[in-house]
Amino acid sequence: MQILSVGSVALDAVETSAASVDGVIGGSAVFFSAAASLLAPVRVVGVVGGDYPLAQLRFLRDRGVDFTGLARRGGESFFWAGRYSDDFRSRETTVTRLGVFADFDPVVPPAWRDSGIVFLGNIDPELQLGVLDQVRSPRVVAADTMNYWIERTPDSLMRVLSRLDILLVNDEEARQLAGEDDLAAAARRIRRHGPTLVVVKQGEDGAVVFADGWSHSCPAHAPERITDPTGAGDAFAGGFLGHLARTGSSGRAALRKATLYGTATGSFAVEAFSVDRFRTLSLAELEARVRHLEAAVATEPRLAGARR
Repeated sequence: MQILSVGSVALDAVETSAASVDGVIGGSAVFFSAAASLLAPVRVVGVVGGDYPLAQLRFLRDRGVDFTGLARRGGESFFWAGRYSDDFRSRETTVTRLGVFADFDPVVPPAWRDSGIVFLGNIDPELQLGVLDQVRSPRVVAADTMNYWIERTPDSLMRVLSRLDILLVNDEEARQLAGEDDLAAAARRIRRHGPTLVVVKQGEDGAVVFADGWSHSCPAHAPERITDPTGAGDAFAGGFLGHLARTGSSGRAALRKATLYGTATGSFAVEAFSVDRFRTLSLAELEARVRHLEAAVATEPRLAGARR
C-alpha cells in the first residue's frame, strides 16, 4: 500500500554537548520517509529552495521513495537550528528561517490521490485540510501537530481532527490539546473530536495507543548513546504507518505491532545526526529490534485486570 507523506523538507543545524552539525537534511517528511520506506513505498509532497542538496536524498530514492511531488523554488530552503540540553530532555530553537516553506501550498499529483495511507506532518492545519480535500478515500489518515498550532489555530485543528483516523502526538501535546492532565482522559477527549486512535509518544517512557475500549503500551528501547533526538517522532510515525501499509491491516493486532515498529524506528533515529542512521539501517536490523521490544512487552509486569 502506498503512503503519501506531506510535510517539511528542511535543512537543520543541531548542537549538543558532545558535537554539532550544520546544514544537514531534516524535516518531517524526510524523517518519516527514511523510516517508512524500510517497510512500504512512500510518496513525498514538499518544497525546497535552490540551496537544497538533493543528492542527499538519493539513498531514499534508491529505497523507493518517490519525490515527484517535491517542488523546487528559487530562494532558501526551510532552515531550523536548535541546541539540546546535556540530558536531551529539552531543546532551544535558536534559528528558524521559513524560506520557500512560507508559501508552501501542497499539491498532490493526480496519480497520487488514491494513496491508501496519508500522513500529514506537522504543518499548518489549513494546509493539512487542503491536502485532505485533494485525496480520494484513503484507508487511513494520520496526522501530527504541535503546541504552536494547538495555541494559535485551534478551530482549524479541530476540523483536521474530525477527518482523522489516527493522531500522533507527544504527551505534553495530548494534555494541552485536551485540557486534561491524565493521559487516558486526554485521549478520550481527543477521540471525541474524530480520531479513532490516539498514539501518545513519551520519549524514554515509550508510547501508548488509546482506542475504543482498549489501550496498549510499549516500552522505549534504551540506546547505548543518544546523539540527536531531532526527528524521532516523525521516524516513529514512519515505522508505525509503514507497518500498517505493509500488512494492509488496521486491526487491533496490527496496531499493537505498529507501535513496536514505531518505537523501533524512533530509537534508531536518535543514534546519529540527521537521518544518517537510516542510510545503512537494514530491514533485518529493524526486525531484530522489534522482536526485542516484543519480548519486553511480553514480560512487562501488568496490574491485575489491566487491558492490553
